[in-house]
Amino acid sequence: MRRCEVCGHQEPAGAPDCDRCAGLVDELVEEGWRAFLLAEFGAVAPPDEQLIARMVVDEPDKHPWRVVDAAYDRLTCPECGGRLSRGPAGCASCDLANGFRYSAVEIDRPGVPPGNEHALRVNVAVTRRPYGIAATEVLVRRLSLPVLIEGRLPTTAQAQATKALARKGATEQELAAVIYADWNS
Repeated sequence: MRRCEVCGHQEPAGAPDCDRCAGLVDELVEEGWRAFLLAEFGAVAPPDEQLIARMVVDEPDKHPWRVVDAAYDRLTCPECGGRLSRGPAGCASCDLANGFRYSAVEIDRPGVPPGNEHALRVNVAVTRRPYGIAATEVLVRRLSLPVLIEGRLPTTAQAQATKALARKGATEQELAAVIYADWNS
């Protein structure tokens, strides 16, 4: 794990407030999009990228989650005008798209414990769209990103204990210490 030179968090745990960390979270999604475009269309920037994005979101259950999330990023919400699925809670179009994103395929990366990709996906989704989610939940999710990116996965007991600490009012530093020490064992 590396510290962000802008915010000082373990990268990318400063997202969404730190632009650099937020960019690193977005890059996790973009890597998947580029690989998909190259594999399926032989180019990372085909001229009909928006059409491809619309086709992907029409069948999210047929594509990896990173591809689906990136496709949504390329479409504009007709209601709020932001990136589709990332608008504020209460934007009906974004809420609907945000729900559909979870039907996408999750494939664990080689060498990671089963379930790591699901945890990474949920934490990325919460970090990229924190609206309407409890601040303590967002905090734990974003602090967890560096560990999940490295391919680790907390046990159920570790995850529950961390959430319990957050609900009891543990500070960000206390939570980070638990996540970065206990979850690495």
